[in-house]
Amino acid sequence: MSMIGVSARRHEPWNKGKLSGQKAPLRLRDIWAIRVRLQLRQKIRDLALFDLAIDSKLRACDLVKLRVCDIAHGDHVSARATILQQKTHRPVQFEITEQTREAITAWISSAGLVPDSHLFPSRIHGSPHLSTRQYARIVDDWIAGIGLDVAAYGTHTMRRTKVSLIYRRTKNLRAVQLLLGHSKLESTVRYLGIEVDDALEIAEQTEV
Repeated sequence: MSMIGVSARRHEPWNKGKLSGQKAPLRLRDIWAIRVRLQLRQKIRDLALFDLAIDSKLRACDLVKLRVCDIAHGDHVSARATILQQKTHRPVQFEITEQTREAITAWISSAGLVPDSHLFPSRIHGSPHLSTRQYARIVDDWIAGIGLDVAAYGTHTMRRTKVSLIYRRTKNLRAVQLLLGHSKLESTVRYLGIEVDDALEIAEQTEV
């Protein structure tokens, strides 16, 4: 076999064979179904990861690299945190709700993490924190665990979920833009796919 063939196989994208395109956000009942399942199975790390992924709305590459000191001071998990985004090099602020703070506190204590520790260390030797590939597999397990189609959801589901709920309740695009750390409002519009959703909603409410 030629070296070209071997090299091509080695460099195949991790998501080869998976459906591409926008991933659906979770519904409230899906969020609670996953959360309760993790609680019942006493998945302390996964519960902290899930809750923080929903609250922070961070891209996978930023979420997996978080350190304890990014979100906590001493034994106290902050109600708000700010990080510099890897993709845009722009700061973004996010809230950490009481429920998420409790889950993170339990995880930090259980894992014996210190301020400079990565919040979600990898269990693979030589890797300091979860990789985006590992995180994607964990998300797939959450989705499959409540009977949803894994192909329709992914790590971007976690980023989109809370902002989709916020937009549906408030229609405040500017707020969503700030929460996602987008520099352009057009990016937020495309990201949420709201033009199509809003157009369909208007059409459904119009009788002819």
